[in-house]
Amino acid sequence: MYSVWVAYLFWLLSGFGALGFHRFYLGKISTGLLWLCTGGLGMVGSIYDFFTLPGQVREANIRNALFRGTVHGTANNRQEWRNVSDGEARIVREKETVERTILRLAKQNKGILTASELALDANIPIDEARKVLDTLVSKGFAELRVRKTGTLVYTIPEMMDDDSPFEEF
Repeated sequence: MYSVWVAYLFWLLSGFGALGFHRFYLGKISTGLLWLCTGGLGMVGSIYDFFTLPGQVREANIRNALFRGTVHGTANNRQEWRNVSDGEARIVREKETVERTILRLAKQNKGILTASELALDANIPIDEARKVLDTLVSKGFAELRVRKTGTLVYTIPEMMDDDSPFEEF
């Protein structure tokens, strides 16, 4: 992660931005060379950089994270870049809703899930997972079925394959 204060330090050490060291630091090699050859575009660019450096650091951090592939979702959390109070950009994790967890699991498992799977993935008690799934059944969004092994499972019909291992009643 790039730091705003380090960027300002490079800006200061490069003759108030005239030599573009801060731009090299942020990975902006082409404009760093331009600043180096033109004295920060006659100091106009250097003054501009003084006021916009925090935003440039945020953009460089986002670009760096995307390049390294670190901005992605995890199984139970969604991650996204947000500006926080100190002017830095950071990854903020938001807990996934139980309903979204149900839909994600159903999609992964071809429309089939159990209360135990939901409880484990959503980090909730099994009784709560069962209540949520039973509510979906009562509203007609899901069905309760029996596998050939006798296991009770919840299904989301629109996400199921036709070749399902269930007993018919």
